[in-house]
Amino acid sequence: MASKKPLDGKVALITGGSRGIGLAIARSLGRLGAKLSLCARHADKLETAAAELQSEGAKVLVTAADVTRASDIGKLLQKTEQSFGAIDVLVNNAGIGYFGPFQGAAEADWDAVLDTNLKSVFLLSKAVAPGMIERRAGHIINIASLAGKNAFAGGGIYCASKWGLLGLTECMAEDLRQYGIRVSAICPGSVATDFSPHAGKDVRKMLQPEDIAHAVEAIVTQAPQSFISEILLRPTQKP
Repeated sequence: MASKKPLDGKVALITGGSRGIGLAIARSLGRLGAKLSLCARHADKLETAAAELQSEGAKVLVTAADVTRASDIGKLLQKTEQSFGAIDVLVNNAGIGYFGPFQGAAEADWDAVLDTNLKSVFLLSKAVAPGMIERRAGHIINIASLAGKNAFAGGGIYCASKWGLLGLTECMAEDLRQYGIRVSAICPGSVATDFSPHAGKDVRKMLQPEDIAHAVEAIVTQAPQSFISEILLRPTQKP
């Protein structure tokens, strides 16, 4: 008889799950036995990701959604719960960047980054929290960044979104820990994906998406009497 996997019977919802960090997290949680609900904006990329994960034996549901919109989130959660059941693990991974001097940015740039990187986490977490509170269990994992702790030229809007995300995460953890819900943040440095340009960096020395997935795995397999509130991830060698 096969041994029971740590997340057998659990449902994991991962935003931005069609590629890069999100796909790596989905693969890791699928191997732990979770049923996977993935969302992203592009249906074709989601279908490609689903086929890959299903070939590895994972149960996968995909939904094209804009997580900055409450209406899309409502449909996403309804579809997930009807297909798989209540959400046990929420990974808020969807994110975009804007890199350039703040004085040259448009209001639309600010809105796009803050809505995607911060507002969506508020909306999704607020939507799943009541069910987790009722069951007195659950994980909410927010993929933040070392940019939420370190300023750099051209990073004003992106850093603002990630500093805000870390503040939101810490307060969510305090609001929800009394119900047995564990809220965590993962703060990686630059990761070798197509998210942002890596000119002049050796991608072989950079963090890989699997490194962030490993951190998520550590969080969701933590003993129940404690939780990992924050993980900072850096490459062994500077790229």
